[in-house]
Amino acid sequence: MAGRVPTGIPGLDELMEGGFVENSVNLVAGATGTCKTTFGCQFIWKGLQSGEKGLYVSLEQEPEEIMKDMERYGWNFKSYIEKGLCKIVNFTPGDVEELKTFIHTEATRLGSVKRFVLDSLTLAAMGWKERPEEAFKIRTKVFNLIKTLKRLRMTSVVITEIPSGQQSLGRLGFEEFIADSVIVLKVLPLETPMRALQIVKMRRTKHSMQVHPFEITERGIVISSKEKYF
Repeated sequence: MAGRVPTGIPGLDELMEGGFVENSVNLVAGATGTCKTTFGCQFIWKGLQSGEKGLYVSLEQEPEEIMKDMERYGWNFKSYIEKGLCKIVNFTPGDVEELKTFIHTEATRLGSVKRFVLDSLTLAAMGWKERPEEAFKIRTKVFNLIKTLKRLRMTSVVITEIPSGQQSLGRLGFEEFIADSVIVLKVLPLETPMRALQIVKMRRTKHSMQVHPFEITERGIVISSKEKYF
């Protein structure tokens, strides 16, 4: 049986046999306001508490902004960065090859990285030089990026934005097919809107397919242990 990497999100691991498959690449998709960045940071923070090094590459927010936002949960990333256990870096790639090289360089410099987050693949794709009609080239390069993450022996969370009204789970239209797992974060259109999570896919894992509401608490994301929506 494959080793498991705890997500750090209370209530989630028991829905998927104990956590992410070790050394897997996991897509976390959602629209604006569904707490994708919090999910990624919570995953990194859990590893730091267990002595696992973490690398967070943001293509939008500056590291200082991310760390400031996460302080509300009591997550002091700065102290781990100063100890050489964590890096939160901002980067704007011109294409996927440049992004792949940057990730490899940063992970090698930090050394023995166990957890990685890319925030987000959607923003990376916006700057890539390939034309839309060359989608097959982009798919090959994204697949090579995923292979690089696995060669580095990291368990990865790759965030992607779901545009309003779009059915696919990302801008490129194929991300969900090449990732090892797909978790969708959403806002349920109820009388009182509610955030929720669904595990759509996870290789080598028996997992829940139900929609599980979650809350943002002083500990970060917490999955409801009782409520479920089909």
